[in-house]
Amino acid sequence: QVHLVESGGGLVQPGGSLRLSCAGSGRTFGSYGMGWFRQAPGKEREFVAAINWSGSGEYYADSVKGRFSISRDNAKNTGYLQMNNLKPEDTAVYYCAMSKYLSAGPQTEDFNSWGQGTQVTVSS
Repeated sequence: QVHLVESGGGLVQPGGSLRLSCAGSGRTFGSYGMGWFRQAPGKEREFVAAINWSGSGEYYADSVKGRFSISRDNAKNTGYLQMNNLKPEDTAVYYCAMSKYLSAGPQTEDFNSWGQGTQVTVSS
């Protein structure tokens, strides 16, 4: 198992930006795909973005495509989610997760390690 800790959440105005970080420890961070999910109050957890083990393949939900960017630095055991042009509907708790596989996609069942989440609130 890998232990994941998210950081970087907070309150931001619409149109603003935030960068979330996900620090990993435990099993080899760079050997598995990783992803970001989010859960808004009263809603189910939904997929946001994923990246494969090497960082060469990315996958995004349609709702964030063109605004969010996922990346990773395996030397630092850290993943990132850059969020630009934030909207009120982006408000949620954001979770990073580690895939069981080299690649990662939108299926929740492919992920077996989860962080505790970080709150992102977009409001004026």
